Amino acid sequence: MSERWARTILTTYRWLGAAAFPLVGGYIVWRAGKGKEDRTRRHERYGRAGRARPEGPLIWMHAASVGETVAVLGLIDHLLGYGINIVLTTGTVTSAKVAEERLGDRVIHQYVPLDLKPAVSRFLDHWKPDLAIMAESEIWPMTILELGARRVPQVLVNGRLSDRSFASWQKRSYLAEALFENLAHVIAQSELDGERFRALGARPVTVSGNLKGDTGVPPVDKAALEFLEDGIGDRETWAAVSTHEGEETIAADVHVKLKPRHPDLLTIVVPRHPERGDELEQQFKARGLKVGRRSRNDFITPDTDILLGDSIGEMGLYLRLTEVAFVGRSLVQEGGQNPLEPARLGTAVLSGTNVQNFRDAYRRLIDRGGARLVRDGEMLAGGVNYLLNNYKARRAMMQAGLAAVEDMSGALKRTLQALDPYIHPLIVKSRLNGGDDYG
Repeated sequence: MSERWARTILTTYRWLGAAAFPLVGGYIVWRAGKGKEDRTRRHERYGRAGRARPEGPLIWMHAASVGETVAVLGLIDHLLGYGINIVLTTGTVTSAKVAEERLGDRVIHQYVPLDLKPAVSRFLDHWKPDLAIMAESEIWPMTILELGARRVPQVLVNGRLSDRSFASWQKRSYLAEALFENLAHVIAQSELDGERFRALGARPVTVSGNLKGDTGVPPVDKAALEFLEDGIGDRETWAAVSTHEGEETIAADVHVKLKPRHPDLLTIVVPRHPERGDELEQQFKARGLKVGRRSRNDFITPDTDILLGDSIGEMGLYLRLTEVAFVGRSLVQEGGQNPLEPARLGTAVLSGTNVQNFRDAYRRLIDRGGARLVRDGEMLAGGVNYLLNNYKARRAMMQAGLAAVEDMSGALKRTLQALDPYIHPLIVKSRLNGGDDYG
């Protein structure tokens, strides 16, 4: 009965989506007005291709946002080395820019089609992928069903299920099973994630570790680094990175609280959504703080209180300007953000306690002494103050974080091993076609 009910729900979802398709134009235009869609490429969200399909085997790889895009860069590099074409879809303007900067024209980038039958069908009719690889937690019912109907193998890599997502799917386990049975393989980040996917009906499931542990050191523009370092000089610094609404004001309050003890302190704030730059500048100014913005290429003067990192794809720049970093979405919101980038660059990591989405990474960092959790802004101020005042403790955390990240490497190798049965036939096909690339 539950199986029949699941089929009924999915069929209804399919046709409701088809009926709603003509009405979504206004929504996309509204998002474009907010800077959340690329105005010049919004047709791609309806499944309309931006360029021709290349000859030979083709993999559709999807990474929703910046974090997922960075996580699969190493995997993409390996697949390109086999002579296989890749269409990479992402869902945000920022992730599209990261893909352009890090991959250039080695892949074809498209914005992911809306999870509505007309858009997904149009996308698949044009690209005709031989394999679909989705990153992390992207579960789109219509996309999964359409790929399943076309018998295109679907593999979820770096798979993750948050506490909230797992609880939600558990309440609809019949629906989860009807969707997950279409997945050829799930490659999960952790044993806990693997157990959750199995409980929801996914088969087979392999545990690889977190691909973000193999992403390498974030790149940096040396000229930009020298420009900012010239302005900062030997000032003490700390950073609040990947922050969400409410955490920037906490960072500003920490700055005000610590300024009497550290008169030359510079606080670096890097919001998860750089388009909030104007709003944040006004908030900081209302506290009497002088703000330098990266988007304006402001020079950091001795009286600059806040360096506002409102740019895209420059995390490697900001993290090289400090040895202490708070990682956001962990104090005022739940889930956390990736702590591995700051740890990899030798930064002592502080975070709020709401880090469920990166539970395994934080556990390993904390066990090695590379990260500490704080309950609130008061405790954050104390942690920053302690680390700024204690060179040995700071260096010990930095070195422990690096060691923990090294321990977490190897996920890429294990992911490639799990993907081999799906990739090998495409390698053979590519060689038979003469190894054509995009030209």
